Amino acid sequence: MPTVPSDTLHRLTKAICRAVGSSEREAALVADHLVAANLAGHDSHGVGMLPLYVQSWSEGRLKPNQHAEVVGGKGPILVIDGHHGFGQAIAFEAMELGMAKAREEGAAITALRNSFHIGRIGYWSELCAEKGFASMHYVNVVDNNPIVAMYGAAEPVISTNPYSAAMPGRDGSPMVLLDMATSKIAMGKARVAHNKGTPVPDGSLIDGEGRPTLDPGCMFPERTGALVAMGDHKGSGLALICELFAGALTGGRTLQPEHPRSGGAVNNMLSIIIDPGAINDVEATTREAEAMVKAAKGAKVRDGFDQILLPGEPEAIQRALRSEKGVDVDETSWQEILAAAGTAGVRSDDMEAILQH
Repeated sequence: MPTVPSDTLHRLTKAICRAVGSSEREAALVADHLVAANLAGHDSHGVGMLPLYVQSWSEGRLKPNQHAEVVGGKGPILVIDGHHGFGQAIAFEAMELGMAKAREEGAAITALRNSFHIGRIGYWSELCAEKGFASMHYVNVVDNNPIVAMYGAAEPVISTNPYSAAMPGRDGSPMVLLDMATSKIAMGKARVAHNKGTPVPDGSLIDGEGRPTLDPGCMFPERTGALVAMGDHKGSGLALICELFAGALTGGRTLQPEHPRSGGAVNNMLSIIIDPGAINDVEATTREAEAMVKAAKGAKVRDGFDQILLPGEPEAIQRALRSEKGVDVDETSWQEILAAAGTAGVRSDDMEAILQH
């Protein structure tokens, strides 16, 4: 399994994006986001997404150099269209617009629709927290077939529909960051397991007959099975709320079967961005939140556990480790990324220089 320095992954991602026509700024935003996902331990949303991006670009479903366009809304609400552009750039612009509105109004709701894949949703919670905002984000996936079975179902009807929220801390990083798919595992994690030839966690997949399976091969290359919603009826309920808030409320469509599906990865996201100072004294809010976090961390540890990790701490641990030693990329994914670079038109001598730098 190759271990690749993060700066090499960043240069490679930028080169692929520039080859498909992205501006320098857009290429940098995509590279920043994908590599940050790898560094946080979320390989499912890292550079392994590049083959899908290149394929979608070649088929006309991903359109470089689009921008977040405000197309409606009133008061603190902004309705934004992404025009099927690179989601890492579109959502970045949407968050900038939303935070500017929150500074003005005290809170903002951004209804982002028709963006290509916007990546790891926790990234947008982190971005808001860095600027001092609390936020929550509901996401759905359209233009593709459903891949997640809800509680009690033997077939898929929704997608992984992630949810994220963060409380800002004192140092520009989130005090607590919740970032999760509403399926037991993300589709990308099933892809990584399939590429590595390893089983998925127990209870995360069903096969084409609705029976539990550990084999990610039921999802690749043909999808005969389905991911399973996390948390039984509770996870299914949250997944459906994400579908309705992100898909129906934003006007970006849900995954209901009457809509056409071309096989793309289009995201809609409803974000609520809050200026804590518009509600309460910021120092008082921070002290109260810190006291609760301290209590949570200080609870007696259950048998079988070494420590209590709060949401966001596993990512921080992985970020420290991988920033130093590099990112492990399974051989199958690495070869797919290199092939995608060739398809995008990255020249062989440029590729050699990137990899040898």
